[in-house]
Amino acid sequence: MSISSRFSVGIHILSLIEFNKDGVSSSEYLAESVNTNPALIRKITGMLKRAGLVEVHPGIAGARLAKDLSKITLLDVYKAVHVVQENELFNVHETPNPKCLVGRNIQDTIIPVLSTAQHAMEKVLGNVTIEDIVQDIVQKENLS
Repeated sequence: MSISSRFSVGIHILSLIEFNKDGVSSSEYLAESVNTNPALIRKITGMLKRAGLVEVHPGIAGARLAKDLSKITLLDVYKAVHVVQENELFNVHETPNPKCLVGRNIQDTIIPVLSTAQHAMEKVLGNVTIEDIVQDIVQKENLS
């Protein structure tokens, strides 16, 4: 199981809007870069809008960042696109056999470990901004 691609697409959208800040970032334009269909872009852009990360207006083509790049973290994007519910990155099977030593104890044993892992990942995401992503893209492009 992997984290939904909505997360990476959300990061892609926000980064591209920044690179195209003087142009019109329509769903068609964004979809071409992501290599997907505009309907998916509109869906994810709507999620980013509800989270206060982008501004879009009905009937007007294009999206704009609602916040400075340095104020948008990857954790903001992760939460905006509903990758997982709070503390549910890892699913644990719900009905292990209580007559079994492992079945009786597995949930109480692994849930704290998995919760700690999720919190660690979210901490890392909270320390990286879209500005960091954009700067890294620029650096990689300059090296090519």
